Amino acid sequence: EIDFRESLTRRVALLAGLPVSVIDEVMSARITLAPGGRELVRTMKAHGGHAALVSGGFTQFTSRVAALIGFDEHRANILHEADGRLAGTVAEPILGKEAKVHALDEIAGRLGKTPGDVIAVGDGANDLDMLGRAGLGIAFNAKTVLREVADAAISVPYLDVVLFLMGVGRGDVERERLTRSDPPPAAPA
Repeated sequence: EIDFRESLTRRVALLAGLPVSVIDEVMSARITLAPGGRELVRTMKAHGGHAALVSGGFTQFTSRVAALIGFDEHRANILHEADGRLAGTVAEPILGKEAKVHALDEIAGRLGKTPGDVIAVGDGANDLDMLGRAGLGIAFNAKTVLREVADAAISVPYLDVVLFLMGVGRGDVERERLTRSDPPPAAPA
């Protein structure tokens, strides 16, 4: 019942004093990549696409996820750090619902595209406006409110399903995977 900004500020305050090394611990123990993410990004890029990760999370995580998956760029909130510890504050401006729409518009414009040329994938309420602005808005394992406004909804844990909504066939995905010598995607647990 509170807005994203207030909720984020309250949650970040709880992190005050934790060592920055907790980010490494969380990355290794708690963060798992959705199956098909690498295939999605790599296949899109092989077809001339540009992939941006825009998150209401934190750059300390998105920078790593972006590198692992191969995103061209990423945007997220920045946790303040001081003396090797998390300060319990976040840098302004806070990236929430409006910032996601702004990022979509800015990135599309920089690339000579319109928002209608963009495919956006989201899973939370702060993605509502971004999905509505994109040419193709896809709800990925999302809550009902997002599924109701999205152009398409994916309710399986495989991100590469987005490719099929774009008209890219399984053969193109497999060729891209083999070109990169990646192992086949693991089935979700």
